[in-house]
This record gives sequence, structure tokens and C-alpha cells, in this order.
Amino acid sequence: MTTRILLLSDTHVPARARALPEQVWRAVDDADVVVHAGDWVTVDLLDALEARAARLVGVAGNNDGPDLHGRLPEVARTTIEDLRVVVVHETGGKDGRERRADAAYPGTDLLVFGHSHIPWDTVSPGGMRLLNPGSPSDRRRQPVGTYLTATVDADLLLDVELVPVER
Repeated sequence: MTTRILLLSDTHVPARARALPEQVWRAVDDADVVVHAGDWVTVDLLDALEARAARLVGVAGNNDGPDLHGRLPEVARTTIEDLRVVVVHETGGKDGRERRADAAYPGTDLLVFGHSHIPWDTVSPGGMRLLNPGSPSDRRRQPVGTYLTATVDADLLLDVELVPVER
């Protein structure tokens, strides 16, 4: 059995965008698991994703207030099929990120993070995959908003795709 996952971060709704694009909501509907790496800004989006996603894994980010920090952890650890996943908002600067991740999250297969709004896809020296989906709604210095989709089969992460958000 394969599990379809959707990776989001830095949605900043409604501070930077009034709502998530409809394209993202369709991706939510298609996913078996939605992962959000923080900076929701208000609980309204959390409530909406909890109501609509088949399964939601999320963390609070630096732009999230006490209401979100009260409901979400700063670090989420979960297993999707047999894939060991950690979700955090921030990992620090890009230099040395992979080595810091290996030290901070041993035994992790996939680290999902956000904060920069810049997509990222690397593998650490220890074999951990590091993914940042960018932002679907606050592209900042990127040409378009983005999110990631992938599938999980047992302990394998497959078909990772950076998806541009259509304007």
C-alpha cells in the first residue's frame, strides 16, 4: 500500500494571503496525510485543515501565536507507514543544515521544515532526506508559490515533486 503525502509550510493565512489557493485544497483532498511545517498565523486554517485532511501532522512556527502553540508542538514525530518523520519549523542557516539535522534527529528518515519559504531537497550524510516545500501562498523571493507531494511505500519516500502554484 502506498500513502500519498502533501507537504506545506509558511501559509501565513490570512496575514500574507487571504486563503489557501484552491489548487492546494484539491491537493489536501487527494492526500492521505497532510504535513504542515508551521507559520499558519491563525487557528482558522488549522481548524479548516483538521476538518478536511484525512490525517494532519503539524507544528507551530515563529509567526504563530499562543493559541497555535497551545495546540501544536514545536517538533512533531510520527511514522507514515514505516517512514520515520520529524516536522519542525526552523532548522537554522543552510550551511551545515544536514549535519545539524543528523545530530538533532537521529533515527529519522525524513525531516520536513519551513521558515525560509525556499524549497529545499537534500540528503544528510546519515541518509536523512530534508524537505522544505516553500510556501504556497507567500512566495517571497521565489518566482511562484510551491508545495511538495510524495508517496510513501513501507519505509521508502517516492515520487517527490515540487508543485508550482498556478496564479
